[in-house]
Amino acid sequence: MTDDAFSLLHPGVQYHLANTLRWNGLRPTQAAAVGPILAGDDALVLAPTAGGKTEAATFPLLSAMAEQDWQGTSVLYVCPLRALLNNLQPRLHSYAQWLGRTAAVWHGDVGQPARQRILRGRPDILLTTPESLEAMLVSTKVDPRALFGGLRAVVVDEVHAFAGDDRGWHLLAVLERLARVAGRPLQRIGLSATVGNPEELLSWLQGGATDRPRRVVDPAVPSAAALPDITVDYVGSVDNAATVIAALHQGEKRLVFVDSRRRAEELGAALRERGITTFLSHSSLSAAERRQSEAAFAEARDTVIVATSTLELGIDVGDLDRVIQIGSPRTVASFLQRLGRTGRRSGTARNCLFLCVDDEQVLLTFGMLERSSRGWVEPIVPPPSPRHIAAQQMLALCMQEHRLGVSSWRQWWGQLPIFDEHANDIMDFLCTQGFFERDGDFLHIGPEAEHRFGRRYFSDLTSVFSAPPEFTVLAGRNEVGTVGTDLLVEEVAGPRVLLLGGRSWMVAHIDWQRRRCFVEPVDGGGKAKWSGLGGGVSYDVTQGMRAVLLGVTPAGVTFTRRADKVLTELRQSYADTVDSDASVLAMPSEGAGRWWTWAGTAANRTLQASLPTLVDPRQRVDEKSLRLLPGVTPTDVRAALGDPSWTLPHVVPNAVAGLKFSVALPPGLAEKTLAVRLGDEPHARDVVAMRRRIHRTDHGE
Repeated sequence: MTDDAFSLLHPGVQYHLANTLRWNGLRPTQAAAVGPILAGDDALVLAPTAGGKTEAATFPLLSAMAEQDWQGTSVLYVCPLRALLNNLQPRLHSYAQWLGRTAAVWHGDVGQPARQRILRGRPDILLTTPESLEAMLVSTKVDPRALFGGLRAVVVDEVHAFAGDDRGWHLLAVLERLARVAGRPLQRIGLSATVGNPEELLSWLQGGATDRPRRVVDPAVPSAAALPDITVDYVGSVDNAATVIAALHQGEKRLVFVDSRRRAEELGAALRERGITTFLSHSSLSAAERRQSEAAFAEARDTVIVATSTLELGIDVGDLDRVIQIGSPRTVASFLQRLGRTGRRSGTARNCLFLCVDDEQVLLTFGMLERSSRGWVEPIVPPPSPRHIAAQQMLALCMQEHRLGVSSWRQWWGQLPIFDEHANDIMDFLCTQGFFERDGDFLHIGPEAEHRFGRRYFSDLTSVFSAPPEFTVLAGRNEVGTVGTDLLVEEVAGPRVLLLGGRSWMVAHIDWQRRRCFVEPVDGGGKAKWSGLGGGVSYDVTQGMRAVLLGVTPAGVTFTRRADKVLTELRQSYADTVDSDASVLAMPSEGAGRWWTWAGTAANRTLQASLPTLVDPRQRVDEKSLRLLPGVTPTDVRAALGDPSWTLPHVVPNAVAGLKFSVALPPGLAEKTLAVRLGDEPHARDVVAMRRRIHRTDHGE
């Protein structure tokens, strides 16, 4: 090892790279990261799955730790998933031990004895989640200044997974408070697969300290020798998908992604009926059940694991042979993350087989692959107006410090943009409603905060997302997972049988007060169901779908005769709805017309809200089109689109209930916060500005 980057590392790290790991050099990404990280710069390290990002951050940080004699817990390693933390901790601990240092993990599944050891010993690297960091800051059992007084750097793994939702804003707010506790700015290092806007993502990660030096580490890496093997097939049903999976690639290890917990259970049960060794991984299975499945899968060969997005991120489930996707993910970034799980062995190629169970999945798959084949990846855009996070942070800081200064509370977050022009309104509302009680120049937690969030030592304050009420399913003393209330209250004929973990369970007893469901194993007939709807489709992916209907075929993609037949039928059925340079107005002789915008779900929501005299307000909006009001004429369309009054989408009450901490916002502010997030005015404006072609029909829809 003679490269310049290697020579910058601490001699102890150099020794173990050569003699323990027996590496003959650093990978390009790892070499490019050494200089900026050792210099203390904030950095965003980009590399494909299994590209060595963890080591790219860890080796220079360990070098700085040794050379600058960092003491106590000096590095935080933050992940979005507990399973990923469990997977990483042994590796990071082994690296830390090279220099006589330690790494430990702290999250919701870690017991009190292990936590006490951490508090006593203060590991040099602490692996955790944002929610556990918040819990430590507000806990009466943890002294934040003792634990985090030596903090120097934070590594945020899978940073794109945080930045795209409110967990990212929560993480940044917690990091600002930790910097105040530590008494110094914290070096921030994000790790991610390819993203569409790396500079903006790194600027976001810096929080309020965007004047700190920063570097995107994304060196040119030689492309893989073999192009990925991407195949699209149409199978028509989940049962047929199980038949295809059972017949193909026998003797290989296959990871199958699905879009919902319900589909995971149905496919898992169907595969087991066909004699395939099958494991499941999704968020409603208990942690023990998931760990058991992932460990068994990692050690096996001729087997399948069926997963939702829980296995999309970098959890190691062994050496995969195949990735199979039922339907399509809605983003290119998600597809690339899943594709990157394969092709890690020398001589193998990345691969993904799409099995579509209906024709609309075929269209979505080809649309997504059309964008991907162009090299396009979604920009990561943090959700705007995180006002409910601002309310949560005010309450959490008061818990942490035991009081808030009336005039000084804002200083804890510096220039972090979670507080907008409504921040004072939020604070006034919290005071007038009893969330805070005032005592001179200080605020203390009030009775309303205790009533709303005080359960289990204010644990509700540590998580920024709400989950619907679910019942814990117990087989004897073993926790299998959770199920929604719907399955336990709907009428059934005969015994109530659940499908969970790919197995059927007969309900023996329901403890409604403690939300527990006791079950016994049975041979079959189980039913799976969880509430919730899939997200919308973006403008860009929808434009990819439109391009495919106009004749574009994604490069580098193989499709079976069945998929080709469905695509031909789709092009025929949608022929009158697409135009290469116009949106299409399908105008029947009577009844309601339809406006084929191909603008994506969010832009169509904005058009629906902004054009009340044109667009039917009662419809459920999709990404392709909008139903016009009965009797609307082309003249009416021209008049309405001449000067639209742009309006935020309507927000239903149930949606507000799903925005955690909405009760801590003044009336109307929660609805406004959600409305901003539901719409897409820029692309709605683009559609209005387009030329429109009228297609006359002689019948209604």
